[in-house]
Amino acid sequence: MQDQALRLKATVVGLSAVLMWATLGLFGAGSGSVPPFLLNAMCFGLSGSLAVAWLAMKGKLGLLRQPPKVWAFGTIGLFGFHFFYFTAIRNAPPVDANLINYTWPLLIVLFSALLPGERLRVHHVIGTVLGLSGAALLITGGEGLSLDTGASLGYAAAVASSLFWSSYSVLSRRLGDVPTEAVAGFCIMTALLSGLCHLLLEETVLPAAPTEWLSVVALGLFPVGLAFFTWDVGVKRGDIQVLGAAAYSAPLLSTLLLIAFGFGAFTLPVALACVAITLGAVIAAKDMIFRKRVAKEPSVPG
Repeated sequence: MQDQALRLKATVVGLSAVLMWATLGLFGAGSGSVPPFLLNAMCFGLSGSLAVAWLAMKGKLGLLRQPPKVWAFGTIGLFGFHFFYFTAIRNAPPVDANLINYTWPLLIVLFSALLPGERLRVHHVIGTVLGLSGAALLITGGEGLSLDTGASLGYAAAVASSLFWSSYSVLSRRLGDVPTEAVAGFCIMTALLSGLCHLLLEETVLPAAPTEWLSVVALGLFPVGLAFFTWDVGVKRGDIQVLGAAAYSAPLLSTLLLIAFGFGAFTLPVALACVAITLGAVIAAKDMIFRKRVAKEPSVPG
């Protein structure tokens, strides 16, 4: 029973990352015309620096002393995902690239079957496929894909970004002994590599107004900061299938936030996506919800 309680707590912590990622669209729109690699460098630089400062205050800087393979794994996971995602949206229609990239939650659920102690059940797959269907409605607006034959590089990069993040998330479970605090180092390395890509590939455009700077700070604190730490807790100790299915609520909540702040309209595809993603998450979390309900029911003396 105690193990189930710890697993539930870690799952809830992981779900907080999904909630924070839902603000990416809103804060990203508020950050102005900052190019993606520069924005990535600024956000990861802020989050990594704050995390390292916090570790120094707590006397825990020693937790950053990890084997080279751990540093390589974390840095390649965080930076690789963003590098291939940005490459995808630059070289393929953004709608197509986003939808291909958003197969990563489904891949997490499927790959989780390879983990020791995990069992992939039919309702996990059904729930995640429903979530993917809802995300497809949101991203395409119900109009389908363009499938540009000249965008093969972008499509390949979108597949790579999905594989990078799903593999990073699932393989993190195999590195359960690595403390979550080590993510601070991964953020710093990702910031440095993103800064290098910016210098090589982009023209520098800084935020032009205080509100744009505030949006950059908000990105660095939450969806491109704290979220990666709470996700690490979730995928290492929580219900990884539930987290994978629930990840599809991020684009939904992001769309609803943009609508609430006047950046979009509530349309039929959005409404259908709400139903599909919510239903999919509930189906995927059936076991966890059922266990929680049973645990609260008083036992009958016999």
